[in-house]
Amino acid sequence: MNIAVVGLSHKTAPVQIREKLSIPEPQTESAIAHLSSYPHIDEVAILSTCNRLEIYIVTTETEQGIREVTQFLSEHSKLPAHSLRQNLFMLLHHDAVMHIMRVAAGLDSLVLGEGQILAQVKHTHKLGQQYNGIKTILNRLFKQAITAGKRVRTETSIGTGAVSISSAAVELSQIKVANLAACRVAIIGAGKMSRLLVQHLISKGAGQISIINRSQDRAQQLAKLYPDQSIYTHPLSEMLRVIADSDLVFTSTSATEPILDRSKLELVLDPTRSLMLFDISVPRNVHGDVNQLINVQAFNVDDLKAVVAQNHESRRKMAQEAEKLLDEEVEAFDVWWRSLETVSTISCLRSKIETIREQELEKALSRLGSEFGEKHQEIIEALTRGIVNKILHEPMVQLRSQQDVEARRDCMRTLQLLFNLDAGEQFN
Repeated sequence: MNIAVVGLSHKTAPVQIREKLSIPEPQTESAIAHLSSYPHIDEVAILSTCNRLEIYIVTTETEQGIREVTQFLSEHSKLPAHSLRQNLFMLLHHDAVMHIMRVAAGLDSLVLGEGQILAQVKHTHKLGQQYNGIKTILNRLFKQAITAGKRVRTETSIGTGAVSISSAAVELSQIKVANLAACRVAIIGAGKMSRLLVQHLISKGAGQISIINRSQDRAQQLAKLYPDQSIYTHPLSEMLRVIADSDLVFTSTSATEPILDRSKLELVLDPTRSLMLFDISVPRNVHGDVNQLINVQAFNVDDLKAVVAQNHESRRKMAQEAEKLLDEEVEAFDVWWRSLETVSTISCLRSKIETIREQELEKALSRLGSEFGEKHQEIIEALTRGIVNKILHEPMVQLRSQQDVEARRDCMRTLQLLFNLDAGEQFN
């Protein structure tokens, strides 16, 4: 068995490619089922965010498993495999384990120390379990990664300040306009990213904010979080009118196709007024052709890198502290992983002793005769099971916790020899 991850991120692929490989949550179940149907993939989890798509697998044949994931990605994105590969990264076992730890800790994010990614890793774990993609190994890996992410956020200061895509977008808008407080701002969408946008815009002095959303109830719930602010809500049918009256527009929806393009905007915009659009969605909500309009500028998630670079240096030392914590979590996972080779020997030993227990119990009960009550039989059954469990418990704990590989394997060979076990495992 081996762990591998195949994926792409803001580091390896532009947004034009990332949006083609994005897997929206409603498609997660079918994607996991498709990947699980391949012969060399035993476990699978899909992490899909605005800045990355990563597929984690447990595979019996690493090369074949990676080839099957690449085939799936090619079919899903409708990109030929040879052009897709240049945007992909592939990591095996130790590197894959360290990678998910770094991702959960926010050390691989566009915004170093980003907090939202940990919640996304947790959600990936939940969906993987719900749709039967995650089993023993990935379950342990994701739990360890979530623990690592929590430790980094509680034991270092890397999560302070502007640490999300939303906050970086607001900072970029501050760079691009002279006075954010004087701007009329519109936000399309009312999800988590939009909630963060509102929070950061208010903290930077934005005075008038309009929220446009398909569900008016959700938009109004968001507005109610800030009762002292001038926040207005509008249905999607009023989107173009509100945009036409705005100076800055932020988009953050789950739409799989652009909701704004040149043909829509040129019908409503006054060419003498300037408009800036900040699209933090993947797939993109704003088509690139809007930049062809006079006095219109559109920015997407890839344009946030300049803002991120300003914050990166101050976080670099904190990231070094975090890496030390991650080394500890990776080692903890590796200790568990190495203990897996004891499973067949332990199972074989327990099975053999259980067979002996059942045989001897049957002999004893037959000698006691039919008058021996059922209640008494249950007591003796429980007694013999308890004795077996007590005898096996300490040796099994010691065997699993033995960190020295050769010492552990020597112990297993000794058990196999003493108890004449056929555990089906051979050690190099």
